[in-house]
Formats: sequence, C-alpha cells, structure tokens
Amino acid sequence: MIQYGLDRVTELRFESMTATMERRDNQWVDIILRFEVSEQTPVPADLIDFSGLVICTLSGAIAQIVPQDEDIDCEYQFTTFEKEQIRAFIESEEIQQRITNLASPT
Repeated sequence: MIQYGLDRVTELRFESMTATMERRDNQWVDIILRFEVSEQTPVPADLIDFSGLVICTLSGAIAQIVPQDEDIDCEYQFTTFEKEQIRAFIESEEIQQRITNLASPT
C-alpha cells in the first residue's frame, strides 16, 4: 500500500479474497473484495474496514482497482504487486464466469 504524500511503501500479500458483485448499469460491474492478509504484511493500522473496489466491463475487463476504507475511497493506493494479485483473482475462471452471469440478460 502506498499512502498518498508519503514515501513509505508496504506490500500486502493476500492469502485469500472474497468477491461480492453487482451490475451497476449496461457498462459496468462493481466488485467489492474482502481480503485475508498474511500476518507478515499487516494492513496499515489507520484503516478501519479495508476492502477493494474493482470496476469491470460486462466482458470482465478490469477498468479500475482502488482500495477502500469503510466502503469509500481512502488515502492509499495499491502497489503494482497488490494489483497483480487482484488481477489474477479477477481474471480467474470462477470470477469471470460470475461476471458473465451478471452481464447476461435475465
């Protein structure tokens, strides 16, 4: 995690992630991620309810990945390593299928 305005960088290692998805409109799917973080890479102490928001197209392409605290944007950003872990999770077959199911007309 990189806190805006500071040079200090810590990289979180995610042990697992869970996703809650919602189709926003005819273009976007919002995915809220909850993380199980390795004890060796703790979440910054000033984050109260850490999560991630991934915005994808209906075809599953990632448009944006942002950290959140208490379900709103926070003063942190993900590192490249953290984004790679999230990207691998979102691009997994299971998550892509869930996005496809949400994108399909009912």
